[in-house]
Amino acid sequence: MQVSFKILRQQQNNSPKFETYILDVEPGNTILDCLNRIKWELDGTLAFRKNCRNTICGSCGMKINGRSALACKENVGSEIARFSQQSSDGLPEILVAPMGNMPVLKDLVVDMMSFWDNLEAVDPYVSNSARNIPEREFLQTPEERARLEASGNCILCGACYSECNARAVDPSFVGPHALAKAQRMVDDSRDATTESRLEKYNQGTQGTWGCTRCYMCNAVCPMDVAPMERIGEIKQEILDRKNAQASRSIRHRKVLIELVKQGGWIDERKFGLYVVGNYFRDLRGLLSLGSLGLRMLAKGKFPATFEPSEGVLEVRSLIEAVQASE
Repeated sequence: MQVSFKILRQQQNNSPKFETYILDVEPGNTILDCLNRIKWELDGTLAFRKNCRNTICGSCGMKINGRSALACKENVGSEIARFSQQSSDGLPEILVAPMGNMPVLKDLVVDMMSFWDNLEAVDPYVSNSARNIPEREFLQTPEERARLEASGNCILCGACYSECNARAVDPSFVGPHALAKAQRMVDDSRDATTESRLEKYNQGTQGTWGCTRCYMCNAVCPMDVAPMERIGEIKQEILDRKNAQASRSIRHRKVLIELVKQGGWIDERKFGLYVVGNYFRDLRGLLSLGSLGLRMLAKGKFPATFEPSEGVLEVRSLIEAVQASE
């Protein structure tokens, strides 16, 4: 069958433009197969990265029909079935573009320097001090190793980084790939710097608290690493060690849980006062809520009373059961 491939092409520091290539393909052909044919048969100037062709190296990350993916993993048939787009001449159409959150060098090739720099920033290596054990091998039990399975599957393809909404609005955020690797170090029984790592990952929005929990990293990860879940595990380790006075980010999580336990859902009258106003301890924080509170009152958006939800006792017991199991 004939398929139209609409590829976003760009030279560095120039405006991007779409170019269309029509190929005779089979449904089982991967997108990388098709890009290879375009380069070999139609346009040798097309630039893209590739290597293993087997979902191992992570080199061929790009946006396919609007989402970040590996070109060697996605195939023509599934893309057409999923999106069913058509070109102006009525052919099935597949859109291919470079990954996001990174500057384009040429066509589908992006500059991944920020990706690697942010990975380096979380120190994704077992600490040297832990290696000074001359009397035995540097071993783990099968149970200890099993705890690293999810984060260990990351192939550093950049898909999660490309789709990260937090990274798009906050250049200081290290990204889901880095924090997934950071979680592996936190959970690694061979590492001797867990406490200092957690302090580092707890700083501002460049670490775990920068994640907006949009789920995009989980949605596009080709290896089921679930970076957002790994970030959540780091957050839980931090929360277990800190009280509500440690920072607004920590207080936000703890207050939310406590209010849901009390009422089944959040009492909005208390939430801002407790989190931003720090239980009436932070005068500047309380004053910052004044203008918002007045606008809410003027528009009838400020609840005068609070009615607990149905099943409060059941909600509370569920939360306490989860907390006890952790």
